[in-house]
Amino acid sequence: MLFKEITSVLDHTLLKVDSTWDQIKETCDEAIKYQAASVCIPPAYAAEAVKYVEGKIPVCVVVGFPNGYSTTAAKVAETREAIANGVSEVDMVINIGFLKSGRYDAVADEIKAIKEACGNKILKVIVEACLLTEEEKIRMCQIITEAGADYIKTSTGFSTGNATTEDVALFAKHIGPDVKIKAAGGIRSLEDARKLMDSGASRLGSSSIIGLLKNNEATGY
Repeated sequence: MLFKEITSVLDHTLLKVDSTWDQIKETCDEAIKYQAASVCIPPAYAAEAVKYVEGKIPVCVVVGFPNGYSTTAAKVAETREAIANGVSEVDMVINIGFLKSGRYDAVADEIKAIKEACGNKILKVIVEACLLTEEEKIRMCQIITEAGADYIKTSTGFSTGNATTEDVALFAKHIGPDVKIKAAGGIRSLEDARKLMDSGASRLGSSSIIGLLKNNEATGY
C-alpha cells in the first residue's frame, strides 16, 4: 500500500489541550501538502482555520470532546457554530453514560439532533469503543445507522484504549451500508494504518502518520 493511499483517507489531527495557533497552521499546511482527507482541530480554531486553508482542504472539528457528557443542547450549539464558521465535518462524542444506562432513545435523539444541525456536512460519531461491551458496540452500530450519521468512529484517543482491528471488523459487520468507519487513536505506524484499513476503516484519524513521511521513515509515496 502506497503512502498516498493512506494520506488520502487521513484526518490529520491536532487535538492536544495546549495546541497553539502556530501548531494549528502547521498541521493545516501538512494536511494540504500531503493531500489528507481533512484536518481535524479544536472548534475554537475553526473560523481561523477555515479562512487560513482557503478551501484547499476540509476542516473537521470535534464536538462534546472528549468526554461526551455535555448536554445535547450544548453539543447542538457547538455544531451550529462550527457549521456557521465553515467547517465541513464534525466528530461528536456520544453520551457514554446514557448508553450504559440503557437510554438508547436519548443517545439516538442526540445524534439525530446533531446531524440535523450539520445539514449536508459529514457527521462522525465517536463511541469510545474501549469503554463498551461487545453488545454496546453492536447497539451503537444500529443506533448510528438509524440516526443517519455518516461514520462510526472508534475512539477519542483520550481514554483508556485506542482503535483496534477487532473493533473495526465488528463495526464493519454490523453497520448499515451507508455508514463508514473511522479508526482513530494510537495509529502511529503505516502498519497500524494498513491493518485498520484492511479491517474495514475508510477514514483514519492520526497526528503521527504524516510525521513518518517528514522523517523519511516511509517509502513509496
